[in-house]
Amino acid sequence: MEKHITGAVHKFGDDINTDYIIAGKYTKTLDFSTLAEHVFEDVDPEFKNRVRAGDVVAAGKNFGCGSSREQAPIAIKYAGVSAILAKSYSRIFFRNAINQGIPAFICDTDAMETGDEITVNIEESFAELPGRNIKIPLTPLSPVMVNILEEGGLVEYLKKNGTYILPE
Repeated sequence: MEKHITGAVHKFGDDINTDYIIAGKYTKTLDFSTLAEHVFEDVDPEFKNRVRAGDVVAAGKNFGCGSSREQAPIAIKYAGVSAILAKSYSRIFFRNAINQGIPAFICDTDAMETGDEITVNIEESFAELPGRNIKIPLTPLSPVMVNILEEGGLVEYLKKNGTYILPE
């Protein structure tokens, strides 16, 4: 996991549900690059043409609401997005994003606009819009979440570390 992510912002509003992220009709595949071809197509048909590796999705409240499908964060990841910033998330989407190895932070996204250059400092939990000299605090992730992200996702984390059983 990169400690600093720099890319362009792709801004979305409130209540972006998992069907808006990737429509159910595309989810019956294990070719995840196919998912990336259709990510956000119902709310931003040009997203797939603008997004570049390292870019960041910013959104309002309740990002990832709706179904619990894991294909939503997978589609975002395979599109090249390196982090997601939102005012709030559906809890299952938030965990699915972390489990897929995508840093997802809670923060105030009001100052962010599509096309802004952004740097996300994961270690120090802030995002910066250098073109406008704005620094935005991020709600820090738990140490366990950071460890999962450092391994690239939950599956890789468990391969390396096994399961953790609480002491009696």
